Amino acid sequence: MKKEIVRYGASERTNHWAVAILFFMAGLSGLALFHPALFWLTNLFGGGPWTRILHPFMGVAMFLFFMGLVIRFWHHNILEKRDMQWVKQIGDVLNNREDKLPEIGKYNPGQKVLFWVLLTSMLVLMLSGIVIWREYFSHFFPIGGIRLAALAHAAAAFLLILSIIVHIYAGIWIKGSIGAMLHGKVSLLWAKKHHSLWYKDITRDKK
Repeated sequence: MKKEIVRYGASERTNHWAVAILFFMAGLSGLALFHPALFWLTNLFGGGPWTRILHPFMGVAMFLFFMGLVIRFWHHNILEKRDMQWVKQIGDVLNNREDKLPEIGKYNPGQKVLFWVLLTSMLVLMLSGIVIWREYFSHFFPIGGIRLAALAHAAAAFLLILSIIVHIYAGIWIKGSIGAMLHGKVSLLWAKKHHSLWYKDITRDKK
């Protein structure tokens, strides 16, 4: 039996890293425009005017690439009844007592919740960003709507940044997770330990 199995294909990994790169670019440019104390970040993008021009385009690109991930993975992120038991045993999760947890599929409930939080944040960022995009769209909306959209944009960005920090921390915490997104494969033992139902589906091991 093979010692490794494929968790993410090349196109899936490329899609993921495209979103990651665009997240940092859009995030840094957004922070540069958010507060004067962070305006120095505009130097990364050629100055203030270029930062203001590029930020919304990077945001749109990030959203479109993220939707590629949504299309690929949404069906793995539907919450099921068994997930509630996993949540109830959060103490076992935090203390790495995975042998006591119910079997889970490709993603655990924490990852599933994170997926939907990311999707919600991205949708709010996209819709509010259109409203406040002065070059093309903001003249279609009343000033009150633009102000509310600006607040929603900032709140969604804050939530997205926090979610990505959690995502990165979890990837580091669960040894092997980052490697799976770098070279696409995980060991059979890793799959069986962390995602036993997915392991059984892939290997057809029904034991």
